[in-house]
Amino acid sequence: MQELLKSYPGAQRALFRQYHIGGCSSCGFRPDETLEQICARNEQLKLDEVLEFLESNREEDRKMMVEPEALQAQLNAPGRDAIKLLDIRTRDEFDAVHIEGSVHFTQPLMNEILMQWPRDKGVLVLIDHEGKRSLDATAYFFGQGFKNARALAGGIDAWSERIDPDLPRYNLE
Repeated sequence: MQELLKSYPGAQRALFRQYHIGGCSSCGFRPDETLEQICARNEQLKLDEVLEFLESNREEDRKMMVEPEALQAQLNAPGRDAIKLLDIRTRDEFDAVHIEGSVHFTQPLMNEILMQWPRDKGVLVLIDHEGKRSLDATAYFFGQGFKNARALAGGIDAWSERIDPDLPRYNLE
């Protein structure tokens, strides 16, 4: 599953939504388990059908992502202030390194967004370390009516690697 989740960052969310797999302790899985093993212990799900579902879900996830180069182009274009960069990493990670113009995402900010921000104007770009958690957060905002929410593909690591090499990279322990 560890390898599958690297290739399909939204797979755990998709498996839970479709099959109730991986969302809680009673239906969870270990990183060393295979998808085939998980299918076998979950009502003998057909592996090829589950893989087909994950592939279609990956396409849906891609629609919720923005590549670093595309985001940079949007930030350099007129109307840049309609783009809100929301960094969902920890305060320590944000303080250590962040994209210029981004704001640290907090519970009070989330409440403000949900209660006051227009859902049909502007673009919300959620940023995390490697682009995995931000995809789940983007899916949440989609569900709340923010159809212009996007996850930065590859997270701040990809931004540092492809856009701003002066931005320090780090590893979580």
